[in-house]
Amino acid sequence: MLSIIQAAGWPIWPLMLCSVVGLALVIERLASLRSRRIVPPTLLDEVLAVSRTSLPAMDVVTKLADNSVLGQVLAAGLRAVIVEPRITERTLRQTFESAGRAAAQQLERYLNALGTIAAAAPLLGLLGTVVGMIEIFGSQAPTGAANPAALAHGISVALYNTAFGLIIAIPSLMFYRYFRGLVEQHLLALEQAAERLVPHLMRFAVRSTPPAP
Repeated sequence: MLSIIQAAGWPIWPLMLCSVVGLALVIERLASLRSRRIVPPTLLDEVLAVSRTSLPAMDVVTKLADNSVLGQVLAAGLRAVIVEPRITERTLRQTFESAGRAAAQQLERYLNALGTIAAAAPLLGLLGTVVGMIEIFGSQAPTGAANPAALAHGISVALYNTAFGLIIAIPSLMFYRYFRGLVEQHLLALEQAAERLVPHLMRFAVRSTPPAP
């Protein structure tokens, strides 16, 4: 590996940095986007059961928010009804939408960086190819006699960087697409859970009595 890096020249170092950062982002997202950390399968049913007859205490809501991303969204709705008993359905839905946007930003964290690596790695490989070609043409003597050592080094720079750029870009793009689909799946689950909780929480909202004629 060291000999390959030496043969590829200085353009390989940005690619090495991209590979390390890309691998770290993939590992982090694989750990963070697990379903049980985002949308535990039984959490919504547990919340509905706990709040069947009355709203839970605020400390229970705080523990719910610390449970998962779904817990954060559900806790936002519970907290809104507890703080404002006369809340309207429209306001409650806006609360869930705001919590959903915050959850979406949390789920999409680092994905832009991974997508940038997937797009930039082939370009960095192309840069190494151009540098290698420049060295190849620069090794040609004015008399037309080629320098074999410089010619071989230029070809190595050109080919190694192109290959290494593609090796980084292909899996990065695949994981980027996979994570995008996973985030959309989780966001749909969060939206459906909020839709189920809205009518349940509205049972505890105090109805304003219309003014007497």
